[in-house]
Amino acid sequence: MLLLALLGLGGSVQSSAQGSAAPQTIRWPFSHLQLGLADAPGGAAGLVAAAPIGLRYQYLAGGVNTGKGWQTWNPGGTFVSDYIAESEAHHIVPVFSYYQIRQSLPGAGIADETSADLGNLDNQATMSAYYLDLKAFFVKAAHARGPVVLHLEPDLFGYIEQRSKSNDASTVPAAVASTGIAELRGLPDNAAGFAQAVLTLRRDYAPKVIVGYPISIWGTGKDIHLSHPSASEVDAMAAAAAAFYRSLHAGFDVTFTELTDRDAGYAQTVNGESGAWWKAVDFGHDLRFLRDFHRRVGRPIVMWQIPLGNTVSPVVNNTPYHYRDNKVQWFLAAGGRGHLEAFARAGVVALLFGGGQTQDTDTGEASGDGRPDDGGYFEARARAYYKAGPIPLDQTRSG
Repeated sequence: MLLLALLGLGGSVQSSAQGSAAPQTIRWPFSHLQLGLADAPGGAAGLVAAAPIGLRYQYLAGGVNTGKGWQTWNPGGTFVSDYIAESEAHHIVPVFSYYQIRQSLPGAGIADETSADLGNLDNQATMSAYYLDLKAFFVKAAHARGPVVLHLEPDLFGYIEQRSKSNDASTVPAAVASTGIAELRGLPDNAAGFAQAVLTLRRDYAPKVIVGYPISIWGTGKDIHLSHPSASEVDAMAAAAAAFYRSLHAGFDVTFTELTDRDAGYAQTVNGESGAWWKAVDFGHDLRFLRDFHRRVGRPIVMWQIPLGNTVSPVVNNTPYHYRDNKVQWFLAAGGRGHLEAFARAGVVALLFGGGQTQDTDTGEASGDGRPDDGGYFEARARAYYKAGPIPLDQTRSG
């Protein structure tokens, strides 16, 4: 399989916009467009046996001050190091979606997610615990032999962007230097300082860990799918998203984006969302947004948490764990290679598939009916993608 450049990260760095003493950006380790999948501990062997995919991902969640965070999941806080070791043993790159602020106290008890996230972000006690938790992650990840990817706080920056004035992250308060963490002394107590703090801790404790910034397709105040924007509106959204990113003054290595957080059939039947299904125009808008954002920012893009439902397998019938969707087909069906190539030209370097809701469609047997919940469709199409030859990446766009 294509586990490229595992040992070549150390010499492939570029200077951050913050200056020579600032954290450095790290090159994406693959030269071809990779597929990946949400995968729990113990699943790596079965994953690579089914298809030669390049990445697997796992949430780190539970909150930093609740007694339920990832450091409590395994004895001795070894969850991260164990997941990395298992991944490396099967020649696959581990990706961690670090989702801790929302589930930390006191915000965990607040229903409104914006208030919960931004309240925690500006709470000195919460953020002190947060940075120590993040430092613990980096200490564990520093022992990896090959690449490790940290996807930082999905959704958080979308809320910050919406709260900011004039797309300026420094206008949103955050506890950084005020937490008293020695490594963060001198950093501003605002959301830009928060981003810089994460990369400072990476620099100090795990300089080879790849850190990803989550692009928000709704952070501008318009959802790229639900608002049905015009082409000019999509361009304006991308320009605003890029301006906000630049206001962080933080050189992230890669960016992450998601199409949605649930199967369309789940959104339709459980949530009553009649417009949940993506059409060709929606994929076109997303492609245009990502291409425009990438041209302005220059960081490679990972598409993440792509729903696994399909409309092909009879078992996928809009019941729990068997909800329908069309995104796997859009990218991986026999006629989807052109779609993949278009997204690769726009700066996309990997597609990570997995549901964002407990009962979303899965490639395993979460339903307990003894067969793959998606009917085996994803694995078949992933094998076909690699058999046809993975798409080469333009190295000027992926570095």
